[in-house]
Amino acid sequence: MSRVLVVDDDPQLTRALRITLHAAGYDVSSAADGRTALAKTAEDHPDLVVLDLGLPDLDGTDVLAGLRPWFTGPVLVLSARADSQDKVGALDAGADDYVSKPFDMGELLARLRALLRRGGPEPDDPVVRTDHFTVDLAARQVTVDGAVVRLTPTEWGLLSILVRAPGRLVGQRQLLQSVWGPAYERETHYLRVYMAQLRRKLEPDAAHPRYLLTEPGMGYRFRP
Repeated sequence: MSRVLVVDDDPQLTRALRITLHAAGYDVSSAADGRTALAKTAEDHPDLVVLDLGLPDLDGTDVLAGLRPWFTGPVLVLSARADSQDKVGALDAGADDYVSKPFDMGELLARLRALLRRGGPEPDDPVVRTDHFTVDLAARQVTVDGAVVRLTPTEWGLLSILVRAPGRLVGQRQLLQSVWGPAYERETHYLRVYMAQLRRKLEPDAAHPRYLLTEPGMGYRFRP
């Protein structure tokens, strides 16, 4: 069952989408604002996000900026903004498709199916293994030499985002927005503190990290 996150501040539309998508066989969750959407995506890892642009706290393009590049699933923008410049802006920001309101529910379902097919099948229970530790993303569990390592929710949020983007640089702003929220996007010292904690728990030599790498002034990278 594919997981879909609906991000819209219209409770009637959200309810209609939840009922329709659930009837079509999707596992549906929802968020009414951008900050909640970023947090839920980082925590729940949906297969697809349906995103409204006109949110009460953030513009949808800001949410897209916070999702990309670590969230690799498709994002379908569902918006009352029908201007071509809005569509181009959303697609350039990382959206995979754009549907204008009002819309036909049958067409929306067809587009969701197409996006999920295009994305290709991914393992339901992804496990990331290195020579020193294993991350089970479905079970939300990390082991070192077979022993379970306890992580705080914040540590888990950072680690899960990085290991889902192996080899790719994840920017400081993207990490801060996704784990703490947009209000914290300049608090880079949070990242230094929590990355140091993760390295002490997971790296064979925390002072010389092999897996959780810093790109000075830019962000962090997981090297498998």
